[in-house]
Amino acid sequence: MKKDVLIVGGSSGIGFDLIKKLAKQGNQVYNLSRTAPEFTSNHYPFDVTTDEFPTTLEVEQLDGLVYCPGTINLKPFRSLKLDDYKNDMDVNFFGAIKVIKACLPKLKKSAHASIVLFSTIAVAQGMPYHASIASAKGAVEGLTRSLAAEFAPKIRVNCIAPSLTDTPLASKILSSPERIEKSNERHPLKRIGQASDISSAVAFLLGEESSWMTGQVLHLDGGLSTLKI
Repeated sequence: MKKDVLIVGGSSGIGFDLIKKLAKQGNQVYNLSRTAPEFTSNHYPFDVTTDEFPTTLEVEQLDGLVYCPGTINLKPFRSLKLDDYKNDMDVNFFGAIKVIKACLPKLKKSAHASIVLFSTIAVAQGMPYHASIASAKGAVEGLTRSLAAEFAPKIRVNCIAPSLTDTPLASKILSSPERIEKSNERHPLKRIGQASDISSAVAFLLGEESSWMTGQVLHLDGGLSTLKI
């Protein structure tokens, strides 16, 4: 079944890979991001922290909503300012709330709507220097479960919690072959994630194959959160 899907943050990384995947399957994909992906005409300029949801989005019904924007703000607790916490909450949590509120009437018109949000492995597995981002993403996980309960059975809500993934957002962490190899070795599967690993999981959560799944946080992390080898 072909779907109308809105991707927020589809200009690069996981969101961009997802747009390509969904479009290839014949779905109608709309993108909200500060910059436009190179091949889509259904792009609407949008900054999650400052802009209002665009009223020009020309779609009556949405079958899927994916909120991709995120931050990687790794600092010792003593160095984190309140503005760091506020920025991480604005991008990861309050931005998601803004978009979901705006899209809810369109999602309710679908017979089988699905919302997909993003967390991080650092919520379930304590990691140093992650206090700000783990706090913001922990709020996203709580939102996922609360909305899944509230919106059932009409709209499913799930969340993906990845480990380190090779995207532009992680470029500072993966800035050299040595850093990449060190990150690979930390994972039981001996590699970091790729955008296609995550976008494939998102496509699954949007599709009919996951129609009996809601309120879940899917840990897609190369085994890092559960295995010690």
